[in-house]
Formats: sequence, structure tokens, C-alpha cells
Amino acid sequence: MAAESLDVVGIGNAIVDVIAQADDAFLARQGLAKGSMRLIDAAQAEALYAAMGPGIEMSGGSAANTIAGIASLGGTGAYIGKRSADELGEVFAHDIRSIGVRFATAPLQHGMPTARCLILVTPDAQRTMGTFLGASAELGPDDVAPELVRAAQVTYLEGYLFDPPRAKAAFLKAAELAHAAGRKVSLTLSDPFCVERHRADFRALVQGHIDILFANEAEIGALYETADFDVAVRAVRGHCDIAALTRSEKGSVVVTAGTTQTVAAEKVARLVDTTGAGDLYASGFLYGLTHGRDLASCARLGSLCAAEIISHFGARPEASLKALAAKAGLL
Repeated sequence: MAAESLDVVGIGNAIVDVIAQADDAFLARQGLAKGSMRLIDAAQAEALYAAMGPGIEMSGGSAANTIAGIASLGGTGAYIGKRSADELGEVFAHDIRSIGVRFATAPLQHGMPTARCLILVTPDAQRTMGTFLGASAELGPDDVAPELVRAAQVTYLEGYLFDPPRAKAAFLKAAELAHAAGRKVSLTLSDPFCVERHRADFRALVQGHIDILFANEAEIGALYETADFDVAVRAVRGHCDIAALTRSEKGSVVVTAGTTQTVAAEKVARLVDTTGAGDLYASGFLYGLTHGRDLASCARLGSLCAAEIISHFGARPEASLKALAAKAGLL
């Protein structure tokens, strides 16, 4: 794949997911807040893994899932994320390269193992995550490949990666490189607890460096310290060029300086697992945006991609998103 033809480059945590079913009582015993993501250390990861039921292992990571979705739509993507030179690291690298995504970040040779996310899916399809960041937290400014950022129409940053200080420096470097090249920068807020940990820094990042913001209702409320969605919409307006705000079955709201557009959610025959819904919404939206679609069409593409991902376990597409979008008249 030629770097010159990139639609989106994603920067995030290179993670292998382990997905298992669980009930509310199990979450309570483990002290996990339903629907949230909690960072855990190596010992906690081992203990939670031992307590979980049978699991399905597959490559994940929020921004990596988004780039995988763009590839499934027929777009061109690259990914920057740190993994270890271990077995799970090789699995991650193989999986993302096999779908046509450019991935050349040098692996960590010594130290922490590859990150893993232990995902518990309750019968209502909500996902609760315990994440051991491992090697992914070692990503720093030197891992940001200038040629990829300059070549991509959009550089997409994963809010989950904002915890380690070196990752913040990597974000700023990527944003500065992108804007210097006349490119756009996008951020997903990822999780309300993540926002609460870094609210002031996220606000500064959004106002100073972000063109396209993705957030769900809880995340945008956390950013602006309000439970009123309309108040959050008014607060974000003008802080970035585009804010694409998802509201589950209520669809999504796209906010610009002068407009607010509401787009309905795509109907889903059977809700199985909400893991990756926001990631894949971003896939569709960014694919549309980098291919000249209007904002309402971008949001419809996002809704379609999210609907595919929540109809099965796992956060990578099982069906061709390009074929589904073509059938829906969106390509």
C-alpha cells in the first residue's frame, strides 16, 4: 500500500481482546462498574482471567478496530501502536496486516508483554472491560511515523491512550505534523472515566488540536460536566469543526459551528455485544468524510457499521462493510 494513498492513520493501544460472557453478579464480585473500562495491572489481569468463563481471543484496540472497519469499507489505512515481540504481539501484527492495514511500529523487545483487554459481556449485551495496557503504554513520540501522518487525510487518536505521559506527547506530535501538512486530526473520547481522569487536558486538546471529535452521550457529558445532552451539544459547538455524538438506539447527532443534524440508528435484528460500536461508527463516518460524502451520509455510514458490529461477538467486522454499504445505497 502506498503511503500517499492513505485515508486515515490511527494511533492507539495495540491490544488483544479476550471476550467472555458474564452476569451482573460476577461483575459485582469483581468490583467492576457495568459498562465501563477499568485499567488493571498484570496481577489483576491474571486474577480476572482466571475467574472468567471460556473466552474468545481476537485482536482489538479501539483505534485499531476503527482502522479495520475502514479497510472493510474499501478504504486505505495505517496504524501506529506499541506491542511486544511476544506471541500475542505477533497475533496482533498478523491480524491487522492481513486485512490490508499498514502497520510497521517497532515492537518492544524487552519489558512489558503485549496489552490485553478482558471483556465481559452481560445478557443485555453491555460490555465491561478490564484492560492491562502492558507494552501499549510504551508508545511515545518516536513511534509516530511522520510520513504516515503527512500522507493520511485524517489522523485518528484514541482517548484510551491518553493515560501514559509519553502517549500525550505522541498525540501532540501527531497533531502538529498533521496540521502542518494541511491534514485533519480526529479524537475519540473513548470512555467517561477516561475523560474524568483527564478532563482539563482533553478540553485543551479538543479546543487546540482537534478537527473531528467522536463521543457518546456519557463521554461528552463528562467532558463538559453535565448530564444534559443539549447543554453538552451547546458546549462543544465551535470547539472543533465537527462533533459526531452517538446516542445508542437514539442514533447520532452531528454538530458543526452552524448546524445540528440528527441521524437515526440502523435497525439491528439481534443485539449481541456492544463492544466496538463507537469504534465502527467512527469507521463509517471517517470513510465517508475522506470520500467526499456529506455529514448526514457520513453518520448513516457510521450507524450501518455500528449495527454490523453489535450483531455478533467481537469488535472487528464479520461481514464486508463495503457490501453492506453498497446494498444500503451509501457507496
